[in-house]
Amino acid sequence: MDVRVVASDAAGRHATPLLVLPVLGGGEGQVLTPELTGALADAVRHAREDLRPAEGATVVVNTGLDGGPRRVAFIGMGAAASLTAEGVRRFVGRAVRTAEERRLQALSVHLETLGDVDAVTLARAATEGGTLAAWRFLELKTEVGRGPDAEPPAPEVEGLDLLLPGAGRDASDEGVGVGRAVAAGQLFARTLQNRPGNVATPAHLGEEAERMAGEVGLHVEVFEPKRIRKERMHALLAVNQGSDEEARFIVLRHDGGRKGDPPLVLVGKGLTFDTGGVSIKPAKGMEEMKYDMSGGAAVLGAMRAVAELDLPLNVVGLVPSTENTISGKALKPGDVIRTRAGKSVEVVNTDAEGRLILADALDYGQELKPAAMVDLATLTGAVVIALGSHAAAVLGTDEGLIEELREAGERAGERCWPLPLWDEYRKQLDSDAADFMNVGGRPAGTITAAAFLREFVGDVPWGHLDIAGTAYGQEPLPYQRKGGFGFPVRLLVEWVRSRAR
Repeated sequence: MDVRVVASDAAGRHATPLLVLPVLGGGEGQVLTPELTGALADAVRHAREDLRPAEGATVVVNTGLDGGPRRVAFIGMGAAASLTAEGVRRFVGRAVRTAEERRLQALSVHLETLGDVDAVTLARAATEGGTLAAWRFLELKTEVGRGPDAEPPAPEVEGLDLLLPGAGRDASDEGVGVGRAVAAGQLFARTLQNRPGNVATPAHLGEEAERMAGEVGLHVEVFEPKRIRKERMHALLAVNQGSDEEARFIVLRHDGGRKGDPPLVLVGKGLTFDTGGVSIKPAKGMEEMKYDMSGGAAVLGAMRAVAELDLPLNVVGLVPSTENTISGKALKPGDVIRTRAGKSVEVVNTDAEGRLILADALDYGQELKPAAMVDLATLTGAVVIALGSHAAAVLGTDEGLIEELREAGERAGERCWPLPLWDEYRKQLDSDAADFMNVGGRPAGTITAAAFLREFVGDVPWGHLDIAGTAYGQEPLPYQRKGGFGFPVRLLVEWVRSRAR
Protein backbone atom coordinates (compact mmCIF):
# COMPACT_ATOMS: atom_id res chain seq x y z
CA MET A 1 0.00 0.00 0.00
CA ASP A 2 1.17 3.51 -0.85
CA VAL A 3 0.82 5.70 2.27
CA ARG A 4 1.28 9.47 1.98
CA VAL A 5 1.09 12.32 4.48
CA VAL A 6 -1.04 15.30 3.40
CA ALA A 7 -1.58 18.49 5.41
CA SER A 8 -5.03 18.34 6.99
CA ASP A 9 -5.88 21.90 6.01
CA ALA A 10 -6.12 20.64 2.41
CA ALA A 11 -8.88 18.15 3.21
CA GLY A 12 -11.72 20.13 1.63
CA ARG A 13 -9.81 20.49 -1.65
CA HIS A 14 -8.29 17.00 -1.62
CA ALA A 15 -9.66 14.89 -4.48
CA THR A 16 -10.33 11.43 -3.09
CA PRO A 17 -12.94 8.70 -3.61
CA LEU A 18 -13.49 8.58 0.17
CA LEU A 19 -12.70 10.94 3.04
CA VAL A 20 -12.94 9.30 6.47
CA LEU A 21 -13.60 11.41 9.56
CA PRO A 22 -13.47 10.12 13.16
CA VAL A 23 -16.44 10.45 15.50
CA LEU A 24 -15.27 10.75 19.11
CA GLY A 25 -17.16 9.97 22.30
CA GLY A 26 -19.19 12.43 24.33
CA GLY A 27 -22.92 13.02 23.95
CA GLU A 28 -24.03 12.58 20.35
CA GLY A 29 -20.47 12.38 19.16
CA GLN A 30 -17.95 15.00 18.16
CA VAL A 31 -16.80 14.83 14.54
CA LEU A 32 -13.07 15.41 14.29
CA THR A 33 -12.98 17.50 11.12
CA PRO A 34 -10.54 19.70 9.31
CA GLU A 35 -11.77 23.11 8.14
CA LEU A 36 -14.64 22.34 5.73
CA THR A 37 -16.86 24.60 3.65
CA GLY A 38 -19.70 24.33 1.16
CA ALA A 39 -21.06 20.90 0.28
CA LEU A 40 -18.65 19.12 2.60
CA ALA A 41 -19.70 21.19 5.58
CA ASP A 42 -23.34 20.54 4.62
CA ALA A 43 -22.65 16.78 4.48
CA VAL A 44 -21.23 16.82 7.99
CA ARG A 45 -24.13 18.88 9.29
CA HIS A 46 -26.81 16.67 7.71
CA ALA A 47 -25.17 13.46 8.89
CA ARG A 48 -24.87 14.50 12.52
CA GLU A 49 -28.17 13.03 13.67
CA ASP A 50 -27.09 9.57 12.48
CA LEU A 51 -23.60 9.66 13.96
CA ARG A 52 -22.60 7.49 16.91
CA PRO A 53 -19.25 7.57 18.69
CA ALA A 54 -19.37 3.84 19.45
CA GLU A 55 -16.23 2.18 18.12
CA GLY A 56 -16.84 1.00 14.56
CA ALA A 57 -20.23 2.68 14.00
CA THR A 58 -20.18 3.91 10.38
CA VAL A 59 -22.20 6.36 8.27
CA VAL A 60 -21.29 7.06 4.62
CA VAL A 61 -22.56 10.10 2.67
CA ASN A 62 -22.15 10.75 -1.06
CA THR A 63 -21.19 14.37 -1.73
CA GLY A 64 -21.40 14.41 -5.53
CA LEU A 65 -18.31 16.64 -5.65
CA ASP A 66 -15.85 16.42 -8.54
CA GLY A 67 -13.10 18.59 -7.13
CA GLY A 68 -12.98 17.18 -3.62
CA PRO A 69 -14.03 14.08 -1.67
CA ARG A 70 -16.77 12.17 -3.52
CA ARG A 71 -17.85 10.37 -0.35
CA VAL A 72 -17.45 11.09 3.35
CA ALA A 73 -17.45 8.28 5.92
CA PHE A 74 -17.96 8.95 9.62
CA ILE A 75 -16.56 6.15 11.77
CA GLY A 76 -16.87 5.91 15.54
CA MET A 77 -13.55 5.91 17.35
CA GLY A 78 -14.69 5.66 20.97
CA ALA A 79 -13.95 8.13 23.75
CA ALA A 80 -11.29 10.73 23.02
CA ALA A 81 -9.93 10.43 26.55
CA SER A 82 -9.07 6.76 26.04
CA LEU A 83 -7.60 7.04 22.55
CA THR A 84 -4.54 4.82 22.07
CA ALA A 85 -2.28 3.77 19.23
CA GLU A 86 -4.25 0.53 19.03
CA GLY A 87 -7.45 2.56 18.70
CA VAL A 88 -5.91 4.42 15.77
CA ARG A 89 -4.79 1.13 14.22
CA ARG A 90 -8.30 -0.32 14.43
CA PHE A 91 -9.94 2.90 13.21
CA VAL A 92 -7.82 3.10 10.07
CA GLY A 93 -8.33 -0.63 9.52
CA ARG A 94 -12.10 -0.04 9.53
CA ALA A 95 -11.64 2.88 7.16
CA VAL A 96 -9.81 0.66 4.68
CA ARG A 97 -12.52 -2.01 4.96
CA THR A 98 -15.16 0.66 4.32
CA ALA A 99 -13.36 1.58 1.10
CA GLU A 100 -13.00 -2.08 0.13
CA GLU A 101 -16.71 -2.74 0.65
CA ARG A 102 -17.43 0.04 -1.87
CA ARG A 103 -14.82 -1.35 -4.27
CA LEU A 104 -12.65 1.76 -3.96
CA GLN A 105 -8.89 1.57 -4.39
CA ALA A 106 -7.92 4.70 -2.46
CA LEU A 107 -9.05 6.74 0.53
CA SER A 108 -8.03 9.62 2.76
CA VAL A 109 -8.24 9.59 6.55
CA HIS A 110 -8.23 12.68 8.77
CA LEU A 111 -6.57 12.31 12.18
CA GLU A 112 -5.20 14.55 14.90
CA THR A 113 -2.91 13.99 17.85
CA LEU A 114 -5.00 13.38 20.96
CA GLY A 115 -4.19 12.34 24.50
CA ASP A 116 -0.94 10.39 24.73
CA VAL A 117 -0.76 9.67 21.00
CA ASP A 118 1.99 11.87 19.57
CA ALA A 119 2.61 12.61 15.89
CA VAL A 120 5.10 9.77 15.32
CA THR A 121 2.91 7.21 17.06
CA LEU A 122 -0.22 8.46 15.25
CA ALA A 123 1.34 8.14 11.81
CA ARG A 124 2.94 4.80 12.61
CA ALA A 125 -0.26 3.25 13.96
CA ALA A 126 -2.32 4.61 11.06
CA THR A 127 0.16 3.22 8.53
CA GLU A 128 0.18 -0.18 10.22
CA GLY A 129 -3.60 -0.31 10.48
CA GLY A 130 -4.16 0.64 6.86
CA THR A 131 -1.44 -1.54 5.36
CA LEU A 132 -2.39 -4.60 7.41
CA ALA A 133 -6.11 -4.18 6.67
CA ALA A 134 -5.59 -3.93 2.90
CA TRP A 135 -3.67 -7.21 2.67
CA ARG A 136 -5.42 -10.37 1.51
CA PHE A 137 -4.06 -13.87 0.97
CA LEU A 138 -5.15 -14.62 -2.59
CA GLU A 139 -2.06 -16.21 -4.12
CA LEU A 140 -3.61 -19.69 -4.33
CA LYS A 141 -7.01 -18.61 -5.68
CA THR A 142 -8.02 -18.65 -9.35
CA GLU A 143 -11.05 -17.60 -11.39
CA VAL A 144 -11.63 -21.26 -12.35
CA GLY A 145 -14.89 -22.63 -11.01
CA ARG A 146 -16.63 -19.30 -10.36
CA GLY A 147 -20.33 -19.28 -11.14
CA PRO A 148 -21.57 -17.11 -14.01
CA ASP A 149 -23.22 -14.67 -11.59
CA ALA A 150 -20.42 -14.56 -9.05
CA GLU A 151 -19.08 -11.09 -8.32
CA PRO A 152 -15.29 -10.82 -8.68
CA PRO A 153 -13.39 -9.97 -5.51
CA ALA A 154 -13.08 -6.28 -4.68
CA PRO A 155 -9.89 -4.69 -5.95
CA GLU A 156 -7.14 -4.18 -3.43
CA VAL A 157 -7.06 -0.83 -1.67
CA GLU A 158 -3.72 0.55 -2.83
CA GLY A 159 -3.60 4.19 -1.73
CA LEU A 160 -3.98 5.76 1.71
CA ASP A 161 -3.54 9.49 2.32
CA LEU A 162 -3.18 10.49 5.95
CA LEU A 163 -4.51 14.01 6.53
CA LEU A 164 -2.43 15.09 9.51
CA PRO A 165 -1.57 18.44 11.10
CA GLY A 166 1.03 20.18 8.95
CA ALA A 167 3.10 21.36 11.92
CA GLY A 168 4.27 17.81 12.66
CA ARG A 169 5.20 16.78 9.13
CA ASP A 170 8.71 15.51 9.92
CA ALA A 171 7.41 13.44 12.83
CA SER A 172 4.56 12.11 10.69
CA ASP A 173 6.94 11.07 7.92
CA GLU A 174 9.09 9.28 10.52
CA GLY A 175 6.04 7.44 11.84
CA VAL A 176 4.98 6.38 8.36
CA GLY A 177 8.46 4.98 7.72
CA VAL A 178 8.45 2.92 10.90
CA GLY A 179 4.88 1.74 10.33
CA ARG A 180 5.64 0.74 6.75
CA ALA A 181 8.64 -1.40 7.81
CA VAL A 182 6.82 -3.07 10.69
CA ALA A 183 3.73 -3.80 8.59
CA ALA A 184 5.89 -5.27 5.82
CA GLY A 185 7.46 -7.62 8.35
CA GLN A 186 4.09 -8.62 9.72
CA LEU A 187 2.68 -9.25 6.23
CA PHE A 188 5.71 -11.39 5.38
CA ALA A 189 4.92 -13.48 8.47
CA ARG A 190 1.21 -13.68 7.58
CA THR A 191 1.97 -14.88 4.07
CA LEU A 192 4.18 -17.68 5.35
CA GLN A 193 1.60 -18.65 7.97
CA ASN A 194 -1.24 -18.91 5.49
CA ARG A 195 0.56 -21.11 2.99
CA PRO A 196 -0.48 -24.75 3.41
CA GLY A 197 1.88 -27.45 4.62
CA ASN A 198 2.45 -28.87 1.15
CA VAL A 199 3.80 -25.45 0.08
CA ALA A 200 5.42 -24.06 3.25
CA THR A 201 7.77 -26.95 3.95
CA PRO A 202 10.93 -26.52 6.03
CA ALA A 203 12.92 -26.17 2.80
CA HIS A 204 10.49 -23.47 1.62
CA LEU A 205 10.91 -21.53 4.86
CA GLY A 206 14.66 -21.65 4.37
CA GLU A 207 14.38 -20.43 0.78
CA GLU A 208 12.05 -17.59 1.78
CA ALA A 209 14.43 -16.59 4.59
CA GLU A 210 17.30 -16.44 2.10
CA ARG A 211 15.28 -14.41 -0.40
CA MET A 212 14.07 -11.96 2.24
CA ALA A 213 17.55 -11.61 3.75
CA GLY A 214 18.94 -10.68 0.34
CA GLU A 215 16.30 -7.98 -0.06
CA VAL A 216 16.91 -6.23 3.27
CA GLY A 217 20.60 -6.93 3.92
CA LEU A 218 20.55 -9.61 6.61
CA HIS A 219 23.23 -12.27 6.93
CA VAL A 220 21.66 -15.70 6.58
CA GLU A 221 22.61 -19.36 6.96
CA VAL A 222 20.24 -22.26 6.45
CA PHE A 223 21.48 -25.53 7.96
CA GLU A 224 20.48 -28.71 6.14
CA PRO A 225 20.46 -32.14 7.85
CA LYS A 226 24.22 -32.73 7.55
CA ARG A 227 25.01 -29.42 9.28
CA ILE A 228 22.18 -29.92 11.78
CA ARG A 229 23.71 -33.26 12.73
CA LYS A 230 27.16 -31.66 13.03
CA GLU A 231 25.61 -29.09 15.40
CA ARG A 232 24.36 -31.99 17.56
CA MET A 233 20.70 -30.91 17.22
CA HIS A 234 19.49 -34.43 18.00
CA ALA A 235 16.06 -33.38 19.28
CA LEU A 236 15.26 -31.51 16.06
CA LEU A 237 16.33 -34.53 14.02
CA ALA A 238 14.32 -36.87 16.27
CA VAL A 239 11.11 -34.96 15.59
CA ASN A 240 11.98 -34.83 11.90
CA GLN A 241 12.70 -38.57 11.54
CA GLY A 242 9.06 -39.44 10.77
CA SER A 243 8.82 -36.98 7.87
CA ASP A 244 9.88 -37.18 4.23
CA GLU A 245 10.56 -33.41 4.34
CA GLU A 246 14.08 -32.64 5.53
CA ALA A 247 14.58 -30.36 8.54
CA ARG A 248 16.12 -26.92 8.34
CA PHE A 249 17.68 -24.59 10.93
CA ILE A 250 17.61 -20.93 9.92
CA VAL A 251 20.08 -18.37 11.31
CA LEU A 252 19.53 -14.67 10.49
CA ARG A 253 21.87 -11.95 11.72
CA HIS A 254 21.51 -8.16 11.80
CA ASP A 255 24.84 -6.53 12.68
CA GLY A 256 23.63 -3.05 13.58
CA GLY A 257 25.65 -2.64 16.76
CA ARG A 258 29.35 -2.62 17.50
CA LYS A 259 31.37 -5.72 16.74
CA GLY A 260 31.47 -7.90 19.83
CA ASP A 261 28.39 -6.37 21.49
CA PRO A 262 26.13 -9.12 22.89
CA PRO A 263 23.19 -9.66 20.53
CA LEU A 264 19.51 -9.99 21.23
CA VAL A 265 18.37 -13.46 20.17
CA LEU A 266 14.88 -14.26 18.86
CA VAL A 267 13.90 -17.93 18.56
CA GLY A 268 10.74 -19.07 16.76
CA LYS A 269 9.20 -22.52 16.46
CA GLY A 270 8.99 -23.46 12.78
CA LEU A 271 6.78 -26.58 12.84
CA THR A 272 5.40 -26.43 9.29
CA PHE A 273 2.73 -29.06 9.94
CA ASP A 274 1.86 -30.94 13.10
CA THR A 275 -0.18 -34.14 12.99
CA GLY A 276 0.77 -34.84 16.60
CA GLY A 277 2.87 -37.77 15.42
CA VAL A 278 2.02 -41.15 16.92
CA SER A 279 0.09 -39.26 19.63
CA ILE A 280 -2.11 -38.14 16.77
CA LYS A 281 -4.42 -35.12 16.97
CA PRO A 282 -8.17 -35.34 16.28
CA ALA A 283 -9.11 -34.87 12.61
CA LYS A 284 -11.38 -31.91 13.38
CA GLY A 285 -9.34 -28.73 13.06
CA MET A 286 -6.11 -30.49 12.11
CA GLU A 287 -5.89 -28.34 8.97
CA GLU A 288 -5.08 -25.41 11.26
CA MET A 289 -1.84 -27.10 12.21
CA LYS A 290 -0.21 -25.40 9.22
CA TYR A 291 -0.09 -22.46 11.66
CA ASP A 292 2.24 -24.32 14.02
CA MET A 293 5.14 -22.47 12.41
CA SER A 294 3.71 -19.10 13.46
CA GLY A 295 6.52 -18.41 15.93
CA GLY A 296 9.12 -19.00 13.24
CA ALA A 297 7.20 -16.84 10.77
CA ALA A 298 7.04 -14.01 13.32
CA VAL A 299 10.80 -14.18 13.93
CA LEU A 300 11.43 -13.95 10.19
CA GLY A 301 9.02 -11.01 9.90
CA ALA A 302 10.53 -9.22 12.89
CA MET A 303 14.06 -9.67 11.53
CA ARG A 304 12.90 -8.20 8.23
CA ALA A 305 11.61 -5.10 10.01
CA VAL A 306 14.71 -4.79 12.21
CA ALA A 307 16.91 -4.80 9.11
CA GLU A 308 14.73 -2.36 7.19
CA LEU A 309 14.74 0.04 10.15
CA ASP A 310 18.51 -0.52 10.47
CA LEU A 311 18.29 -0.58 14.26
CA PRO A 312 21.63 0.14 15.96
CA LEU A 313 22.24 -3.14 17.78
CA ASN A 314 23.03 -6.77 17.00
CA VAL A 315 20.07 -9.13 16.61
CA VAL A 316 20.03 -12.85 15.75
CA GLY A 317 16.96 -14.79 14.63
CA LEU A 318 16.83 -18.60 14.94
CA VAL A 319 14.14 -20.86 13.45
CA PRO A 320 14.27 -24.65 13.87
CA SER A 321 11.94 -26.11 11.25
CA THR A 322 10.46 -29.54 10.60
CA GLU A 323 7.17 -31.39 10.22
CA ASN A 324 5.78 -33.69 12.90
CA THR A 325 4.24 -36.58 10.98
CA ILE A 326 3.66 -40.32 11.18
CA SER A 327 5.67 -43.15 9.66
CA GLY A 328 7.43 -46.31 10.71
CA LYS A 329 10.42 -44.15 11.67
CA ALA A 330 8.53 -41.60 13.74
CA LEU A 331 9.17 -40.97 17.44
CA LYS A 332 7.13 -43.20 19.76
CA PRO A 333 5.82 -42.50 23.25
CA GLY A 334 8.42 -43.79 25.70
CA ASP A 335 11.41 -43.09 23.44
CA VAL A 336 14.35 -41.39 25.14
CA ILE A 337 16.27 -38.84 23.05
CA ARG A 338 19.37 -36.75 23.66
CA THR A 339 19.27 -32.98 23.13
CA ARG A 340 22.03 -30.67 21.89
CA ALA A 341 22.74 -29.72 25.49
CA GLY A 342 23.43 -33.37 26.31
CA LYS A 343 20.33 -33.77 28.48
CA SER A 344 18.09 -36.79 27.99
CA VAL A 345 14.31 -36.49 27.50
CA GLU A 346 11.65 -39.17 27.84
CA VAL A 347 9.09 -38.47 25.10
CA VAL A 348 5.80 -39.46 26.71
CA ASN A 349 3.71 -37.52 24.18
CA THR A 350 4.89 -37.00 20.59
CA ASP A 351 2.44 -34.10 20.24
CA ALA A 352 4.65 -32.07 22.60
CA GLU A 353 7.31 -31.78 19.91
CA GLY A 354 7.65 -28.00 19.68
CA ARG A 355 9.54 -27.82 22.96
CA LEU A 356 11.95 -30.48 21.68
CA ILE A 357 13.04 -28.50 18.62
CA LEU A 358 13.13 -25.29 20.67
CA ALA A 359 15.42 -27.00 23.20
CA ASP A 360 18.15 -27.38 20.59
CA ALA A 361 17.59 -23.85 19.26
CA LEU A 362 17.75 -22.30 22.74
CA ASP A 363 20.93 -24.17 23.52
CA TYR A 364 22.46 -22.88 20.28
CA GLY A 365 21.23 -19.37 21.13
CA GLN A 366 22.62 -19.27 24.66
CA GLU A 367 26.06 -20.14 23.32
CA LEU A 368 26.00 -16.79 21.47
CA LYS A 369 26.16 -15.12 24.93
CA PRO A 370 23.24 -12.80 24.19
CA ALA A 371 22.17 -9.79 26.22
CA ALA A 372 18.72 -11.41 26.25
CA MET A 373 16.92 -14.24 24.45
CA VAL A 374 13.20 -14.47 23.66
CA ASP A 375 11.46 -17.48 22.16
CA LEU A 376 7.94 -17.65 20.79
CA ALA A 377 5.81 -20.62 19.88
CA THR A 378 2.30 -21.91 19.45
CA LEU A 379 3.24 -24.27 22.25
CA THR A 380 0.24 -25.27 24.37
CA GLY A 381 -3.52 -25.50 24.17
CA ALA A 382 -3.50 -24.70 27.87
CA VAL A 383 -2.68 -21.05 27.17
CA VAL A 384 -5.90 -20.70 25.17
CA ILE A 385 -7.85 -21.88 28.23
CA ALA A 386 -5.93 -19.49 30.49
CA LEU A 387 -5.90 -16.30 28.38
CA GLY A 388 -8.11 -16.90 25.35
CA SER A 389 -7.30 -14.98 22.17
CA HIS A 390 -6.64 -11.57 23.72
CA ALA A 391 -3.13 -12.05 25.11
CA ALA A 392 -0.14 -14.33 24.85
CA ALA A 393 1.47 -15.74 27.97
CA VAL A 394 4.92 -14.49 28.91
CA LEU A 395 7.22 -16.37 31.29
CA GLY A 396 10.93 -16.35 31.88
CA THR A 397 13.93 -16.11 34.15
CA ASP A 398 14.27 -12.33 34.33
CA GLU A 399 11.49 -10.16 35.79
CA GLY A 400 12.86 -7.04 34.12
CA LEU A 401 12.79 -8.68 30.71
CA ILE A 402 9.27 -9.99 31.28
CA GLU A 403 8.11 -6.47 32.09
CA GLU A 404 9.89 -5.08 29.01
CA LEU A 405 8.01 -7.56 26.83
CA ARG A 406 4.69 -6.81 28.52
CA GLU A 407 5.14 -3.06 28.05
CA ALA A 408 6.26 -3.48 24.44
CA GLY A 409 3.13 -5.52 23.80
CA GLU A 410 0.93 -2.81 25.27
CA ARG A 411 2.52 -0.15 23.05
CA ALA A 412 2.36 -2.35 19.97
CA GLY A 413 -1.21 -3.57 20.45
CA GLU A 414 -0.06 -7.19 20.90
CA ARG A 415 -0.56 -7.90 24.56
CA CYS A 416 1.05 -10.55 26.72
CA TRP A 417 0.49 -11.38 30.37
CA PRO A 418 2.88 -12.95 32.91
CA LEU A 419 2.46 -16.42 34.39
CA PRO A 420 4.65 -17.75 37.23
CA LEU A 421 7.56 -20.10 36.67
CA TRP A 422 8.19 -21.38 40.19
CA ASP A 423 10.56 -24.28 40.83
CA GLU A 424 7.69 -26.47 42.04
CA TYR A 425 6.37 -26.81 38.49
CA ARG A 426 9.61 -28.45 37.35
CA LYS A 427 8.84 -31.49 39.52
CA GLN A 428 5.94 -32.39 37.20
CA LEU A 429 8.55 -33.24 34.54
CA ASP A 430 10.44 -35.77 36.68
CA SER A 431 11.15 -39.03 34.81
CA ASP A 432 12.28 -42.49 35.91
CA ALA A 433 13.88 -43.14 32.52
CA ALA A 434 15.61 -39.84 31.64
CA ASP A 435 16.62 -36.46 33.00
CA PHE A 436 13.00 -35.33 32.54
CA MET A 437 9.86 -35.91 30.48
CA ASN A 438 8.62 -33.67 27.68
CA VAL A 439 5.22 -33.10 29.35
CA GLY A 440 4.12 -32.68 32.94
CA GLY A 441 0.46 -33.66 32.76
CA ARG A 442 -2.63 -31.49 32.34
CA PRO A 443 -2.25 -29.10 35.31
CA ALA A 444 -0.46 -25.84 34.47
CA GLY A 445 0.42 -27.05 30.98
CA THR A 446 1.67 -23.68 29.74
CA ILE A 447 3.92 -23.29 32.77
CA THR A 448 5.39 -26.80 32.68
CA ALA A 449 6.16 -26.35 28.97
CA ALA A 450 8.12 -23.20 29.89
CA ALA A 451 9.78 -25.08 32.75
CA PHE A 452 10.99 -27.61 30.17
CA LEU A 453 12.46 -24.84 27.99
CA ARG A 454 14.16 -23.23 30.97
CA GLU A 455 16.45 -26.27 31.15
CA PHE A 456 18.19 -25.10 27.96
CA VAL A 457 18.79 -21.36 28.39
CA GLY A 458 21.73 -21.40 30.78
CA ASP A 459 22.27 -18.13 32.66
CA VAL A 460 20.95 -15.92 29.85
CA PRO A 461 18.07 -13.52 30.62
CA TRP A 462 15.25 -15.36 28.85
CA GLY A 463 11.62 -14.73 28.02
CA HIS A 464 9.11 -17.15 26.52
CA LEU A 465 5.93 -16.16 24.66
CA ASP A 466 3.26 -18.83 24.22
CA ILE A 467 1.23 -17.50 21.28
CA ALA A 468 -1.09 -20.46 20.67
CA GLY A 469 -4.20 -18.35 21.35
CA THR A 470 -3.14 -15.22 19.47
CA ALA A 471 -1.23 -16.35 16.36
CA TYR A 472 -4.27 -17.10 14.19
CA GLY A 473 -8.04 -17.19 14.39
CA GLN A 474 -11.48 -16.79 12.86
CA GLU A 475 -12.49 -13.54 14.60
CA PRO A 476 -10.00 -10.97 13.37
CA LEU A 477 -9.60 -7.35 14.40
CA PRO A 478 -10.37 -4.68 11.77
CA TYR A 479 -6.79 -4.74 10.47
CA GLN A 480 -6.55 -8.54 10.41
CA ARG A 481 -8.01 -11.29 8.21
CA LYS A 482 -9.13 -14.76 9.16
CA GLY A 483 -6.13 -17.04 9.36
CA GLY A 484 -2.62 -16.12 10.43
CA PHE A 485 -2.23 -12.73 12.14
CA GLY A 486 1.56 -12.32 12.12
CA PHE A 487 1.51 -12.01 15.93
CA PRO A 488 3.75 -10.86 17.64
CA VAL A 489 5.94 -9.14 15.01
CA ARG A 490 4.99 -5.67 16.26
CA LEU A 491 5.73 -6.62 19.89
CA LEU A 492 9.16 -8.00 18.99
CA VAL A 493 10.14 -4.97 16.91
CA GLU A 494 8.91 -2.60 19.61
CA TRP A 495 10.96 -4.49 22.20
CA VAL A 496 14.10 -4.38 20.04
CA ARG A 497 13.54 -0.65 19.36
CA SER A 498 13.20 -0.02 23.09
CA ARG A 499 16.52 -1.78 23.67
CA ALA A 500 18.09 0.31 20.91
CA ARG A 501 16.91 3.51 22.64
